[in-house]
Amino acid sequence: MLPALVRKTWRDDRLALIGWAGGVAAFTAIYTSFYSQFQGAAELKQDALPQGMLDFLGIADMLSPAGYLQATIFSLVGPLLVLMCAITLAARTIARPEEDGGMELMLANPVSRTAFAWQRVGAAGSALTGIAAIPGILLMIIVPWIGMDIPLSNVAAASAGLVALVWSFAGVAFLVGAATGKRAPVLAITGGLAVATYMANAIGGMLDGWHWVRWLSPFHYFIGTDPLHTGWHPAELLTLVLLGAVTTIAGVIVFDRRDIGV
Repeated sequence: MLPALVRKTWRDDRLALIGWAGGVAAFTAIYTSFYSQFQGAAELKQDALPQGMLDFLGIADMLSPAGYLQATIFSLVGPLLVLMCAITLAARTIARPEEDGGMELMLANPVSRTAFAWQRVGAAGSALTGIAAIPGILLMIIVPWIGMDIPLSNVAAASAGLVALVWSFAGVAFLVGAATGKRAPVLAITGGLAVATYMANAIGGMLDGWHWVRWLSPFHYFIGTDPLHTGWHPAELLTLVLLGAVTTIAGVIVFDRRDIGV
């Protein structure tokens, strides 16, 4: 049976979870379903976007199934959407109850600080995993249904990378919240880090002599390996998972040792 604190967290956040899940599902279904019309429009050419923009987004082409999915689902808007969800949910684990004055009441329960933190992050992490997995689940249905010529194993690899990317940033957001007890730093620091590392991956792929910068970006380990064309890359996925795990563990330790005035 799930711990009471996990169930309470899901219950308190149920409207947000339903909203995020519905938004991610709608985004995935609508954009993927446009593929047939996109292919059928004779006036749409590869040069519809400047080559510089395609290079910045890491898109080799937009007319192939892999290129289309990368451009619409996995390149910018899709990761941005699920990362916003990750940062928001992570900010609710520690920072929100501390700012709202409810932390004292929660810690009055017969659980240690460490158990409290793990249950809160476990509830948020499991919900976030489900939401981040929605694009992959829907694509497994939509891709063969509309006749997109791309191996489902490659789609699964990209989808797993998206989940791992979300875990990595969720861990960072949890650590910031556990260290500060405030939502504003969680949103500012994690959001700023996401933008900076996305830019690093994009610019590192465009400029000669700057390719090394990509290795500093979680986005490189997610989509820089081009999983929609090349399939699974376990080492890169493991790197993202380890980043999320290390920052989460660090957050639990920091929260356990920090004086929060209780």
